[in-house]
Amino acid sequence: MDRYANDIRKAVKDCSDRGLYAAAKWAGDFLLHIPAHERPPPAHLPAASSGNFRTSTPNKAMSSRHSLSFADDSNMLTEEDIRVGDDMFALEEDLFMAARECFNSKEFEKTAHMLRECKSPQARFLCVYSKFLASEKEALDNWTYRKGSRTYDEKPVNESLPSLLATLSDVNNGDSPDQRNEMDPFLLYLKGVIYGALRRRAEATECLILSVRAYPWNWSCWLQLGAMIEDPEEWTSLQEHLPDHPVTKMLALRILVEFNAPPETLDDSVNELTELFPHSLFIRSQKALLAYHHRDFDEAEAIFDSILEIDPYRIDSLDIFANILYVQQSRAKLSDLAQRFIRTDKDRPEVCGLIGNYYSLRCEHEKAVKYFRRAIQLDPTHLAAWTLMGHEYIEMKNPHAAIEAYRRAIDVNRKDYRAWYGLGKTYELLDMTQYALHYYQRAAALRPYDSRMWTALANCYRTLTKWNEAIDCMKRAQLCADSTETSHFLFLAALYEKIGDIATAAMYHRQCVEISQKLGKHLGEYAKSCIFAARYEIDLAANRGGPNASTEAPNLQRAKQLLEPFAGANVEETPAAEELSRRLRQIET
Repeated sequence: MDRYANDIRKAVKDCSDRGLYAAAKWAGDFLLHIPAHERPPPAHLPAASSGNFRTSTPNKAMSSRHSLSFADDSNMLTEEDIRVGDDMFALEEDLFMAARECFNSKEFEKTAHMLRECKSPQARFLCVYSKFLASEKEALDNWTYRKGSRTYDEKPVNESLPSLLATLSDVNNGDSPDQRNEMDPFLLYLKGVIYGALRRRAEATECLILSVRAYPWNWSCWLQLGAMIEDPEEWTSLQEHLPDHPVTKMLALRILVEFNAPPETLDDSVNELTELFPHSLFIRSQKALLAYHHRDFDEAEAIFDSILEIDPYRIDSLDIFANILYVQQSRAKLSDLAQRFIRTDKDRPEVCGLIGNYYSLRCEHEKAVKYFRRAIQLDPTHLAAWTLMGHEYIEMKNPHAAIEAYRRAIDVNRKDYRAWYGLGKTYELLDMTQYALHYYQRAAALRPYDSRMWTALANCYRTLTKWNEAIDCMKRAQLCADSTETSHFLFLAALYEKIGDIATAAMYHRQCVEISQKLGKHLGEYAKSCIFAARYEIDLAANRGGPNASTEAPNLQRAKQLLEPFAGANVEETPAAEELSRRLRQIET
């Protein structure tokens, strides 16, 4: 473990120096959950280096697949390059520290101005990163100001991105410091972020891969790389270019969860990471997230409970825990959690989402929307808040606002099935079945192992009277569902009845009866299936020898067994069962 401790310790400092506080916090959390006896003291920290990495200047057209062309070994940084870069930073260190304090005070333009003449990679990164953050803030302010006007865009547009990209891409061939800047992993990361904002995925992906190969412990870079990947096939094609490193496995786990990979694949990844970092709360939270995505809410809740027992002030992934408690209808626990964290930090998006879930569980939907909107104000890319706000608008009978919220969620992450499913549900409520069908298909493509997606598609096809397509979807739903779930059998029975295949419909009704009896359900819950299956056998016997007689032999003993539970029962279907019993006796005599 000590082989990683020094790298993680250095990552905390490097990311913090450059204002990448989320990555620094993530690395610091990892460092502290390596037991003290397994990590060397800071005195053992090796001399700072930028690592060995390559670079290339991307110049490819945008495409859905990437053909990465890395430079040869002649473009790798040498020890002399690293030494010169460190000497250069030493000369600029005082100015850099003063500028970083301005950065911490969110004086981004002043920070960029102070560092405009600096040459070291650290200072150049902070200079351009400050310009980027200042331009993002200006774009957001302009967008907010124009809200409601004719020139209002769907989302903020940062018009400074091309000039920032030119600043990062400008290399003077004869100036070795600029050449070092071009190969600096953090500048490559920033370049990838800007390419991504410009929707130039191929170039963004290449820059980000170059960055993580050179500096694997920058978690922000990995997250940005994950955002570039649109499907599992693309992830598979990129894996050969990534380093053999624990953080690669962490991103793989995150992407596999996002694309709803089979549970056994994910379990292997989690177990491997748990063996490597047995005390990491981040790995535990990923395990909880895995359980949540596979709807094992009891397991996910237990893991989150253990995490908060170790770190009672941990806010990361708190909104996921709130969703679990909401599904579990744990109102008291959700209330306690909300009261605890509103005192800790009420201005975190995760906490606002937690409070919104609490009010939603109390059916106070207006208050829930208020807190979800607050979460979005704090972080416009907070996916869960957009999706949950859409759910609340559905409850408030405001489908048009719900559609807008779901669309904004899709803008944040097109790979999340919940927003697509929410759009399908909303259009279905508006009786716009063709639209609903399209969005349900997108949701099913993202989550093919979820029976709810296929059931929703079957409902749409049934509304459109496309019976065969509805049957195919329901069979797929049945494969994904719990084997004790009887609603799918009833749905299939109704569909086969619609196309006149009474024999198959009766078979599904019999299966429903068998499962219900094994589970000890009340007769009223499956009485209609008993009647249908028994009537089928009796009609088969009554019509035998007729012109339209079926070749299938009737099973009167089965019909008698299906009708036996009605003896002395007080259910709505009892008179129909008695009539069928009389017909059965007449046939037997």
